[in-house]
Amino acid sequence: MSYTRHPVHVWDLPTRLFHWAFAACVVGAYVCVKLGGLYMDWHVRLGLAALGLVVFRIVWGFIGPHHARFFNFVRGPRAVVAYLRGAATRGGHNPLGALSVLAMLLAIGVQAATGLFITDDIMVQGPLFGRVDESTSNLMAWVHHTNEWIMIALVALHLAAIIWYALVRRQRLVGAMITGNMPAGHLADDAISSDDGPAVWLRAIVLAACAAGLIWWIQSLEAAASFSY
Repeated sequence: MSYTRHPVHVWDLPTRLFHWAFAACVVGAYVCVKLGGLYMDWHVRLGLAALGLVVFRIVWGFIGPHHARFFNFVRGPRAVVAYLRGAATRGGHNPLGALSVLAMLLAIGVQAATGLFITDDIMVQGPLFGRVDESTSNLMAWVHHTNEWIMIALVALHLAAIIWYALVRRQRLVGAMITGNMPAGHLADDAISSDDGPAVWLRAIVLAACAAGLIWWIQSLEAAASFSY
């Protein structure tokens, strides 16, 4: 199989910024909840930011550049088996990585969404806590605390996969998520470069503003509920 010499641009700037911002929010929220006390306010803020990022990535998975779209990297069991047998990818997430992306978005999305409806019974509560009854809030709290272990397992698996790719397959996935480029030798000869540039960035800015507006509206519901009392 022949390969082009030049690296292939597979990750657009908005996707890369999302990835690192998402990682920072997840790690930051976990650290803050373990520290407790006044850090719980930051736990809530970072959780809301993570929720906004999940919304951004889901929509970006339909309107983003080629490799960011779910349709172009989410594959069925046959593609997973073929990849495990050594088949090359055309760039972006490989079939196993696609499953990791979906699992992470689902788990962290559930974590952030359930956090909207619960309280620590001390000084911090989610912005929608006062809008559900006690039984619903308790259910959300149970899901929130149980799902934490699922998130930890997924993050650990993700980190293990990065290390495995670096040591066994000699693929620097972290570097690719920083620069956006992957060596052509790691991809199929018909690998496609992803669109990037001002037009893509403007689309992402508009989407990010809409996601931020959604989070601001959710926060305003807490203020409205407090004022009503």
